[in-house]
Amino acid sequence: MIPDLYLADLEAKPAALAALAGTLEAGDPFAGIPAGIRRVLLLGMGSSRYAAQVAALRLRAAGIDAVAEYASAAASYPPSPDTLVVAISATGGSRETLDAVARHRGRSFVLALTNHPDSAVTEGADLVVPMVAGEERGGVSCRTFQHTLALLLALGERLTASGGDVPGLISRTAEATADLLDRRDEWLEPVATLLDGPNGVYTIAPAEHLSSAEQSALMFREGPRRAADACETGDWAHVDVYLTKTLDYRAILFPGSRYDEQAMDWIRQRGSTVLTVGGELPGAKASVRYRHDDDPDVALLTETLVAELVAARWWLA
Repeated sequence: MIPDLYLADLEAKPAALAALAGTLEAGDPFAGIPAGIRRVLLLGMGSSRYAAQVAALRLRAAGIDAVAEYASAAASYPPSPDTLVVAISATGGSRETLDAVARHRGRSFVLALTNHPDSAVTEGADLVVPMVAGEERGGVSCRTFQHTLALLLALGERLTASGGDVPGLISRTAEATADLLDRRDEWLEPVATLLDGPNGVYTIAPAEHLSSAEQSALMFREGPRRAADACETGDWAHVDVYLTKTLDYRAILFPGSRYDEQAMDWIRQRGSTVLTVGGELPGAKASVRYRHDDDPDVALLTETLVAELVAARWWLA
């Protein structure tokens, strides 16, 4: 992994998103999914699973039987012709995902979502959907994570026939991403200083955006090798609130949960340090706003860039 190339990968996000939007405007990559699908099983590890669990939640909310599993799980749903298996692997070579897909190949409808259409995960797949993220020369999944989320939203539109404009959403996400990049001289240094504590960084997000907290924490661990962990906003009062009592607790909070105030009440009482991204909450030490951050779907696809850029800054230092 190479820090300056990782930063270049982040800077290339708007152009990559524009290419993805163009691909979706040209045709539906999920058109080959057959009718009669009864269940959706999303498989992946790491960033792939983070994106999958948010997509599965959205599908369930739309009335579709969907679950995101660790590909490494020893047992899961049995194969069946009416099961859609979405195997997600940016490299196409994740061992756990390949092992899980092997149980379904030829018995369920297998869709391979990958950034390498000629990789092992595509072998025997019924449908291959490229992520169109380009080469990530820094060695860190950043653009592929963003594109995975966007394509899973497009898959949701296909399965629910809800009529959403995913190419338009991706174009707005490109604008939001470019806005954060263009204005980083204004916000990046103070944010990096604010979060730079002796006890790591904590990330908090509602269940609907939990992938943002998990991906952000991963970026701090994977690049600059800082201690970092993620928590769901409502669950925070049950599992992480205790850390504010004894640690120099510093966190990124992505607003949008009905339980934001519950968490912020404890944070204010304990004098902890919180940065909000995409919104403002009483008691937060600072906030980072960006274009279109009032659109929850744009936020879902954009907001991890703040942590990614802070991670790049620390890593380069």
